[in-house]
Order: sequence, then structure tokens, then C-alpha cells
Amino acid sequence: MPPPIVNVGYRSTNYWMLGAGPNRLLVDLGWPGTLGKMKAAWQRAGVPAGEVRYGLATHYHMDHAGLAEELKREGMRLIVLEQQVAAIPAMRAHMKPGDHYIEITSDGNLVMAAAESRRLLAELGLSGEIVPTPGHSDDSVSLLLDDGSVFTGDLPPLGLATEEELPAVTASWDRLRGLGARWIYPAHGPQRSLMA
Repeated sequence: MPPPIVNVGYRSTNYWMLGAGPNRLLVDLGWPGTLGKMKAAWQRAGVPAGEVRYGLATHYHMDHAGLAEELKREGMRLIVLEQQVAAIPAMRAHMKPGDHYIEITSDGNLVMAAAESRRLLAELGLSGEIVPTPGHSDDSVSLLLDDGSVFTGDLPPLGLATEEELPAVTASWDRLRGLGARWIYPAHGPQRSLMA
């Protein structure tokens, strides 16, 4: 049976909450300085803050990982794929003092290879894997569930990829399709089917 999926997004960005009970996973982690808005979205969805056990940023841009450190302080553990590690400190360069960004530390982060992700997700009651999907950025990843649901962050549709992005974006979509992706849950815009 597929896990419950709830959109707890705000400010034009979808944040997807997966699972139920004390083992929920949040895919993408909010704008910096908006912890109150994130918690309000959780409350509207009936999700107690203490039940958000893990968080995954599909990539390290401010609208996808801006609240990561604050959420860690609330008890969430940050999942980081090995190819994302270098992107975390680089995100700091794009922040302004008015953003109220709190720098992400390495303390408590769960750094892993993509091949290890299936085991962790199983502990949360989720059947799937985290798949590297460069294109929008080199550190982009997608969460692909075995039922075909895929959480793609900002991976652009092929028709919207720039000429520079197109080879990597095409390879990422081909990979997801080959792994059984059928339903796209993007960070911006509505859920849609992945046409073959």
C-alpha cells in the first residue's frame, strides 16, 4: 500500500510529507527564516512536529534546504547523499542577512551513498530509493518510491530544460523512467503523470 503523501508547501514551493506516525519523511525543507510557516503547514495537515523524523533536500538551494538546520534543532535528522555534501557550504554564498538563514552544520547528518538509501527508507516504512538526478544542479536527487511516485525537486521537464541542462536532464529522466517512475511530485507546480 502506498504511503500517505501530504503537500505541506507554501510560498510557491511544494514540500512533500511522506508516511504516518512517528516516522515521517519531509522532502524539501523550506525557505530560510520561515520555520513558523512550515510548522503552521504541518499543523493544518495534522502532522505533529515530533513525528518528522527525517528530512531530504532534493538539492541545496534556499527554497529547498533553507530551514534544514532549524528543522534539525526541532529533532529532524538530515539525509545527505555523498554527492550533496559539497553543495551544503556553497549554499551560504547565495544568502543575504535578511534571509535569516542558519548555516547547516554536519552535526547529526546522515551521509550515505544512494545505494544505501533503500535500507533507510525501509526503516521508515517506505519502499523506494534516493536516485541522483543531476540537471537542475549537480547535487540534485529524487526520491523514487516502488509504486512509481517520484519526488523530483526542480528537475525540469525536458521541454523546459536549457540547452546547457538538456543532456543531464534527459539522462536523469531516462533513469527515472527506467526505474519505474510514473507519477511526478515536483517542487513547483501540480502533481502529474510521467508520460512514456
